[in-house]
Amino acid sequence: MSTATLEKAVAAEAPRKQKVILAEGNEAAALGVALARPDMVSVYPITPQSSLVEHVAKLIADGRMDADIVDAEGEHSVLSVLQGGALAGARTYTATCGPGLAFMFEPYFRTSGMRLPIVLTIVTRDGITPQSVWGGHQDAMTVREAGWIQVYCESVQEVLDTTVMAFKIAEHHDVMLPVNVCLDGNYLSYGASRVELPDQADVDEFMGEKNVNWHVALDPLRPMAVDPLTGGTTGKGPQTFVRYRKGQCRGMQNALSVIEEVHADWAKRIGRSFAPLVEEYRLDDAEFAIMTLGSMTGAAKDAVDEAREAGKKIGLIKIKTFSPFPVEALKKALGKVKALGVIDRSVGFRWNCGPMYQETLGVLYRLGRHIPSISYIGGLAGADITIPHVHRVIDETEALLNGAVAPTEPVWLNEKD
Repeated sequence: MSTATLEKAVAAEAPRKQKVILAEGNEAAALGVALARPDMVSVYPITPQSSLVEHVAKLIADGRMDADIVDAEGEHSVLSVLQGGALAGARTYTATCGPGLAFMFEPYFRTSGMRLPIVLTIVTRDGITPQSVWGGHQDAMTVREAGWIQVYCESVQEVLDTTVMAFKIAEHHDVMLPVNVCLDGNYLSYGASRVELPDQADVDEFMGEKNVNWHVALDPLRPMAVDPLTGGTTGKGPQTFVRYRKGQCRGMQNALSVIEEVHADWAKRIGRSFAPLVEEYRLDDAEFAIMTLGSMTGAAKDAVDEAREAGKKIGLIKIKTFSPFPVEALKKALGKVKALGVIDRSVGFRWNCGPMYQETLGVLYRLGRHIPSISYIGGLAGADITIPHVHRVIDETEALLNGAVAPTEPVWLNEKD
């Protein structure tokens, strides 16, 4: 191959120049939606999501996003409208959080059962009582068994990039499931940082030909029943219902490899990479580790770096994909350490621990290992998880290596702040 031919080939593969902007997380999510070229969005504002849908509406009004927008009277209607759009073959999007997510729960659960590849951003918010409008993961964790893929973002840049990737993951023929892109309310939603905006042509090449709803598209010339009554105790009802549920579970497991493939393709075409399922940070020679989710990871990495400088053999495991739970990737990571501290930003009321901690115990069981571990709960209702908080987690987790007994109750990081 001649030098000129090689230079042309490299230029063809290299991403085009990216515009650098300053954006908050909600604006970055809206820009990611625009890059994915949806056909229909339906919105209803709720704190701390409100500015996201305002950015989406402005992009449409300014002609920067060619999509129909439906200002519905509430979240239940928002998602019901999008179900019709998706059934007709439209690429669809919305966003919500907290009480809004609760209000749309009926169509939310139905969306995954109908295998509709809708993308919905959850700008995560804590529970409504005691009264709170601030960030936490309680809303997203509460619906984690409703059949949606859930991915959590660490940074504003990751919010933008993951939003685009979510459409390709959802619409993959081996998946066909809705996706939640979860970004932390307050800390990412309103936090502004430097963002690189991919070129639209590069994103178009990444997305490929739109083929949203190949399996059941509404057509007036071809009438059909959608989601008919299924189940019961006689006839083919039971086996039909099982076939649907089994298909959902298969699609969810298929998503693990698809998420990895889509992230690899994004890195190749756009030039930016993120760990698709689980990120291992300074874990190779670590004796113990902490586990994080979402925006807390930035402070946690800083604390790990400082602890490393002090001679502690500490690593960090960040979960990006929470649903489906990345069991095999976590088995690989957890097999390297002898003690673990897990920081959750929500509460698992049934087990009196953090939900991520509870799920991780299941992975350790499958791994056939019992290592000492502690459930930490922090950052509720907008509280910060600081570097000193993480140092406490590191010190107490390290003590487990020296014979300290793990507490049977969760440790509440902000209890005395």
